[in-house]
Amino acid sequence: MSDWKETLNLPRTGFRMKASLPTTEPKAIARWEETDLYGRIRRARAGAPKFVLHDGPPYANGKVHLGTALNKILKDFIVRARTMAGFDAPYVPGWDCHGLPIELQVDRELGSKKQRMSVAEVRRECRRYAEKYVDVMRDDFKRLGILGAWSTPYLTMNFAYQAAIVRALGTFVAQGGVYRGKKPVHWCIHCRTALAEAEVEYESHTSPSIYVEFPVATAGAATLTTLVPALADIDVSVLIWTTTPWTIPSNLAIAFHPTLRYAVHEIESTGGRRRAVIVAEELAGRVASEIGRPLGAALATFAGCELEGVRFRHPIYDRDSVAVVADYVTLEQGTGAVHTAPGHGADDYHTGVRYGLDIYAPVGSDGRFADDVPLFAGLGVFDANPRVEAALTERGRLWHHADMEHAYPHCWRCHRPVIFLATSQWFIKMDHNDLRRRALEAIARVEWFPAWGEERIHGMVAGRPDWCISRQRSWGVPIPALYCTSCQEAALTPALTERAAAVFAEHGADAWYERALEEFVPDGFACPGCGNREFERERDILDVWFDSGSSHEAVLATTPELTWPATLYLEGSDQHRGWFHSSLLVGLGTRNAAPFKQVVTNGFVVDEQGHKLSKSKGNSIDPAAIIKKNGAETLRLWAAMVDYREEMRFGEEILARVIEAYRKIRNTLRILVANLSDFDPTNDRVPTEQLQEVDRYALARYGEAASKMLLAYDRYEFQPISHAINALLTVDLSAFYVDVSKDRLYTLAAGSAERRSAQTAMYTIADGLTRLLAPILPVTTDDLWSHLPGQREDSVHLAEFPTGCQTLVDQDLLTRWQRLLGVREAVNVVLEQLRTEKTVGTPLEAAVTIRASGVTADLVERYRDDLPMLCIVSEVTVSPAADLPTDADAARTAGAQFVEPGGAAVITARRASGVKCERCWRYVAAVSGSEPAGLCPRCVDALSETMARVS
Repeated sequence: MSDWKETLNLPRTGFRMKASLPTTEPKAIARWEETDLYGRIRRARAGAPKFVLHDGPPYANGKVHLGTALNKILKDFIVRARTMAGFDAPYVPGWDCHGLPIELQVDRELGSKKQRMSVAEVRRECRRYAEKYVDVMRDDFKRLGILGAWSTPYLTMNFAYQAAIVRALGTFVAQGGVYRGKKPVHWCIHCRTALAEAEVEYESHTSPSIYVEFPVATAGAATLTTLVPALADIDVSVLIWTTTPWTIPSNLAIAFHPTLRYAVHEIESTGGRRRAVIVAEELAGRVASEIGRPLGAALATFAGCELEGVRFRHPIYDRDSVAVVADYVTLEQGTGAVHTAPGHGADDYHTGVRYGLDIYAPVGSDGRFADDVPLFAGLGVFDANPRVEAALTERGRLWHHADMEHAYPHCWRCHRPVIFLATSQWFIKMDHNDLRRRALEAIARVEWFPAWGEERIHGMVAGRPDWCISRQRSWGVPIPALYCTSCQEAALTPALTERAAAVFAEHGADAWYERALEEFVPDGFACPGCGNREFERERDILDVWFDSGSSHEAVLATTPELTWPATLYLEGSDQHRGWFHSSLLVGLGTRNAAPFKQVVTNGFVVDEQGHKLSKSKGNSIDPAAIIKKNGAETLRLWAAMVDYREEMRFGEEILARVIEAYRKIRNTLRILVANLSDFDPTNDRVPTEQLQEVDRYALARYGEAASKMLLAYDRYEFQPISHAINALLTVDLSAFYVDVSKDRLYTLAAGSAERRSAQTAMYTIADGLTRLLAPILPVTTDDLWSHLPGQREDSVHLAEFPTGCQTLVDQDLLTRWQRLLGVREAVNVVLEQLRTEKTVGTPLEAAVTIRASGVTADLVERYRDDLPMLCIVSEVTVSPAADLPTDADAARTAGAQFVEPGGAAVITARRASGVKCERCWRYVAAVSGSEPAGLCPRCVDALSETMARVS
């Protein structure tokens, strides 16, 4: 027989080398849906311990972008992993459907037509728009291989959900924690609505930086003279600094720190009168340098508290500005004296309340000054800046102007600068009923991944103002408050919220705009202030963060397969001030506990240079385009390869590396399963203690990697999983174990103990890795699962993770074989030299001699029979070398290629003598002369079974 190939046990499998993911993935996803894989998993896990990952609702206003795709993939990793760990882990996806982005998009679509439509009609258009993108995004998520209850997601615009939102509000109302007041809030002029803390982003902005003089009033001069008699004949002013000139018209006070020292510095005289200016003592030098104007000697110093009550004159208008004290005044910027407009700043507001000042904010919702504001009536606030400066200059009160680039609050939707504006809004009191304290205590009881998430949200809760929960828009859940037509007092009671919730549950929140007001007014309800029974309804809606923050009440508490609280929330790091934050506060209001036990945070995706992804920058990335070309599994593998807790880079080069990593994973797994084509796990498996030692070594390496992967899944860490799988597959399996096992697998008798030993190890590894990789590569592993031998579940996703992995780890065995691999590496260096010299073409043409000393001599003697297999050569001769030093430096000097503590080896190689076996290609002393001719004795023995199988 001239061609012995058909007598070899060559690998065979239907698991394709070419993945063709763009075409195979949709088929797999369709099959999962047709066979109700999600439902079957739920039924299979019925009664198991619960693990509930509560889905943070993405906004239903566009196709899925890369950041949203990453977030959903991470959630799928966790849900699938917890399921395979034996938990009942349902996944109910959801969408945030209310809010300004949808409303603005609908406004653009409607154009002038909107002016002829009722609020209810506009809301129906918003609902239609949201429904459209729920369907679009659902298809995108399913294409990513995300498994869940896609036919029954939760939507914040569902009637029952809207009712739950109002009932959650009602709990705060019942506790006395909701009030209506006029306070400064972040206000978007463009969107014409108040913004939550989570809706404000800080971006670079250039503002006018000005120093302004406020002269002392006549009454204030008398007070100063009493404090410092030497100032009697001096015109004294105070110098302030601001980057918002437009707020000067609203100035009512100047704040000083009570304990800081302030100095009165003489400046140039005007009209024969001596002049002086007050600044913080420590800042005088810096202020003089910045304004380019010298400040003379200090005439007097005093603590800020001594200035309290001193009256200064407004630099533009005919009114006073009173000196107040406040602890928030610092020496970081400005003059130490802070211009205070209670209607345009949080600190200013609290100071104004403390001193009984008017919360004066003469600016409308469009950002324009009211008609009764002298000099600036009708001007937009930012347009008014130069006009304010001109008025100050005309009066000799502007000391200095410069442009300053700094971080300034912007609206996260329109990305335009926002202002602080005092408007009448609904608020939840943060310190009523100890809400803030209870929130901080609840945060400490939650487990945060990464741990810094706790400090981040703690700081945000500790320092946040009262929660502004009203918005001046149409598309959302109405605040079911009533206004008395007689005294205009606002009423919001538990009875009102419950009545509204009942109507919303049946008819939806549109009912607030369509149905008779009487349906929302409880019997006998009267104005708490005047007893009137005629009302008008509130037109503001609830902050959409209250909507999404109520999801645990609307979903977890009402869905039988879920639990309250959730085991886990997972969202981007911006949600410490967003969904995590609002969910926590609502949970404390409704159930006095956090709605989550654990919180995982993911970072943001950037391009390969670390820049934020943006269409305008031309570096945006469309997940759909990547999936169409390379398949969703590449995106999933990328998500597992990056550290999702930090910024994650993505681009063509990175994608190429991911694709190559996928190929290595697939090809190595394919080699394993291909060598199991004739293996029956029930009848052919070899007990672990009877396995060849090299097979037990491979299993020990697998056991180590599998144990790391299982631990990483428990900690929601996926990058260590990708590292472990890469090292195991490329180093331990592909580059070593599969390579050294080919001779046994291909040439020995199919049923031989040595071959079955290798197959047993490969089966254990292939079966285990298919399970362990299933959460990350669900399509690939489900395909591979169907090609593994033995009786098994229909899908790997119905199976569980491998058990007993740690019992495979034999540390003594690993230590010995790591030393043996060191010998093998040294042999390979020598063999490579032979190949370079053209002495041999393949390692099997070589014969190796190892002369060893010390512990190395013991090692190679013990494994003398394994060394040809280990080095893939035809012959290895082992001999002691008493003259070879065991000291490392001396051994190297003596020419040792392998050195270890207490031992060394000198390795030589030559072309093997003897005859080449035509079947296994090893060089042996002699081959058979009769049929089968040209074979070594080992192949002759193997053929007796192999020929029978072929025939």
